[in-house]
Amino acid sequence: MARRRRKGRPAPAAPDSGTSGTSGASGTSGADAMRRRYARGAERDAAIRATLEPLAPGEHPPALKAAIAVALLLALSNVVAFALGADVPGSSSRAGGLLFVGVMLLAAWGMWRQRYWAVLGFATLMALIAVVFALLLLVASNVLAVVLCVAFAVSAGWLFWKLIRVMARLQAPQRVS
Repeated sequence: MARRRRKGRPAPAAPDSGTSGTSGASGTSGADAMRRRYARGAERDAAIRATLEPLAPGEHPPALKAAIAVALLLALSNVVAFALGADVPGSSSRAGGLLFVGVMLLAAWGMWRQRYWAVLGFATLMALIAVVFALLLLVASNVLAVVLCVAFAVSAGWLFWKLIRVMARLQAPQRVS
């Protein structure tokens, strides 16, 4: 089998050659261009952070209220399903379902108390739900299944996206006036 050759890297220019490490037609090196892009991104991030107002104690933005309502709705629907005798195929006990109810109630309480870990955990759950329902589109066999998968994926993705700003406001430093 023949041996493949790699294209060699160009040798760095000598400091006294007058090119000062530039290469290409634009006259700038890749590292300099990357530093400038990074600096522009950092400036843009700083400008966005400057506009963020930290959440006031007891303030609940609409996205946070929606997340709390969804967590309570998920917990309540599981409790009602257990009370009506619903059985999950392949599940031998209801301990996992009751654990889910407990986690949703804990998440709702934590989000109401403006705890970052609760918002982060619930946003992660929304991202997972969006991905799972998007993947379920691959096996959807009728129009109703497609509509339900799209509805759940889009709504969970929307709530995930809205919770990102809430998390940013939870982490924003308090301003001194």
